[in-house]
Amino acid sequence: QVQLVESGGGLVQAGGSLRLACAASGSIFSINPMGWYRQAPGKQRELVAGITRVGTTNYADSVKGRFTISRDNAKNTVYLQMSSLKPEDTAVYYCNEQVFKSGRWQHYWGQGTQVTVSS
Repeated sequence: QVQLVESGGGLVQAGGSLRLACAASGSIFSINPMGWYRQAPGKQRELVAGITRVGTTNYADSVKGRFTISRDNAKNTVYLQMSSLKPEDTAVYYCNEQVFKSGRWQHYWGQGTQVTVSS
C-alpha cells in the first residue's frame, strides 16, 4: 500500500525559505514520477513542481526560479526547497506519486502540510 508522509511545513516571513520532504513507502519509488501540489483556501489544487524518475523537472510559472524539486531514490524521499517565499505561496502542500497499476496511472497523495507566509 502506497503511503506518503510530508514534513517541513510551517510559518515563515516573506522572503524566507522552507524545505518540504515527502517520504514514500509501499511502491517502487525510483521508477515513479513525483510531484508537489498546493491548495489555497477557496482555490483548486494546482501543480507546483514535478520530477520524473530520471530527474527531469517542471515548475509552475509562479514558482520558477524560487522553488526546486529533487529526489533521493536511496531514501525514497522527494523534496521541495522553497526560497524567496511570498504570502501568495500560503497553502496546504501535498506530495503526489504516480504509480502505473492495473494498466493505468494512479495517483496517491500525502495528508498535506501547511505552509504559511506572513507579510
